[in-house]
Amino acid sequence: MRHFLPLDDLVAALEKLPGIGKRSAERMSLALVQDRNGLTRRLAEALLAADEQIGTCSVCGSITVTKEDPCAICTDGRRAIGLLCVVESPGDIIKIEKSHGFQGRYHVLGGHLSPALGKGVADLRVNELLGRLQPEAIQEVILALGTDVESEATASYVAEVLHSRGVAVSRLAFGLPSGSAVEYADSTTLQRAIQGRQKL
Repeated sequence: MRHFLPLDDLVAALEKLPGIGKRSAERMSLALVQDRNGLTRRLAEALLAADEQIGTCSVCGSITVTKEDPCAICTDGRRAIGLLCVVESPGDIIKIEKSHGFQGRYHVLGGHLSPALGKGVADLRVNELLGRLQPEAIQEVILALGTDVESEATASYVAEVLHSRGVAVSRLAFGLPSGSAVEYADSTTLQRAIQGRQKL
């Protein structure tokens, strides 16, 4: 079978995106090269604009427009002072913001501890977090990390460091999803739901 290098390069590039396997990348690539409505050019322009105009906030580590650093959340005077939510990635901030349930500021760690992948404390933005405590008069840090083993280890480490600095640390409550039934929950979810129970 004849190979088309530009198409192969496109497949290889798309395949590197999270959640995209080889077959999905091939389907996307074929759809793009066969499109006659300018989608390929629009996508290319959007990717270039994102590459040139989106950066990282120097304070919280989230994504921001390069002309807006610190980001809009860090500079928003309506945000609760002294309250910081620590997350693993900028995508977590987007999810939390959509819930409209948090009005403080954020700090992105940039992942979690992973000895298997060679990711240690030095690879996370822990020092930057500690550097924010006093200048921003942080009184409470909410850890909004994952529930896998590596995220749990990261949460324990960060909590220990923050406790040693006299900062109150809390963790997101984990429980049953809205609209779900007890019979469909796994044992870990049920255990956390019971531990995080609230009085009515």
